[in-house]
Amino acid sequence: MIDHYGSSVRCACSVVMLSTSMYYYRPADRHEQLLRMRMRQIAATRVRYGFWRIYILFRREGFTENHKRAYRLYKAEQLNLRSKRPRRNRSAAHRLSRIRTQTIHQIWRIYFSSDALFDGRRFRILAVVDNYSKKSLSLRVGQSLKGQDVQENLHHICLTEGTFPERMQCDNGS
Repeated sequence: MIDHYGSSVRCACSVVMLSTSMYYYRPADRHEQLLRMRMRQIAATRVRYGFWRIYILFRREGFTENHKRAYRLYKAEQLNLRSKRPRRNRSAAHRLSRIRTQTIHQIWRIYFSSDALFDGRRFRILAVVDNYSKKSLSLRVGQSLKGQDVQENLHHICLTEGTFPERMQCDNGS
């Protein structure tokens, strides 16, 4: 309105019901990159530190950011930890980066599922799926699937496909 009609700032702000202080406001540049970089460094060296411990270290180092802004950056950097770690994975690595699948046979996913027949007998299904193409590489059905069965199935898939994946993901089903 100011440029097109040549009206004053005060008049234009009153027409659109905007405070003149809001019109003149220029946000200060807050240099988030330094904060993000330091947060990644602390999370890399202190793997089990959660948000509050990292925030306390920030305050000790002289950063004046409030906890709400620091937490927003913490989540944006995807540094969130699980709230409770399963006991069986006590020695497992933390903060494994997710690989974006860009080619076929890069990541295979293994699923276990179970169902029951009409007479109540249970059976289980082992499914191996390629993450990129979503192609089912194998389905194995049995009343009990043991580790040896899984190993034989994967060996058979590798022979038929002629390749082995870079990474395998499993849902750790029963």
